[in-house]
Amino acid sequence: MRIELTVNGATHEVDDVWEGESLLYALRERMGLPGSKNACEQGECGSCTVYLDGLPVCSCLVAAGQAVGREVTTVEGLSAQGELHRVQQAFVEAGAVQCGFCTPGLIVTTHDLLERNPQPSDPEIREALAGNLCRCTGYEKIMDAVRLAARTEEGPR
Repeated sequence: MRIELTVNGATHEVDDVWEGESLLYALRERMGLPGSKNACEQGECGSCTVYLDGLPVCSCLVAAGQAVGREVTTVEGLSAQGELHRVQQAFVEAGAVQCGFCTPGLIVTTHDLLERNPQPSDPEIREALAGNLCRCTGYEKIMDAVRLAARTEEGPR
């Protein structure tokens, strides 16, 4: 079947989508947006987190057809005019990017947290990131990145 999705502000027509195909698969394999990662395919790790109508969701758990008529924003869509979003930049500067598999989901989740709470405490950061797993680190650099992004003046949205 053919579906039409609005992703990162642009309309994409996607052909040959099968009924149970995940939004994650459609984004990565059919639209060439590899930012969201396919790690667990069970909604347990957060690596595939995207916004769906402004709410963070695990795109591995959303059927691509469910996104028709809705707004999807991926980690790629957070940057503007070739400039990294302040959250993306903070992850680079803090050294929170290791193997990179969890990074896109952590960035989208951190973006959501800072939109709701611009100055979160450490317990609030930990709670917000609880659904995102990282296998490379002890999370301290990730915490540093969130703190840095919270301190940084507003950058591109």
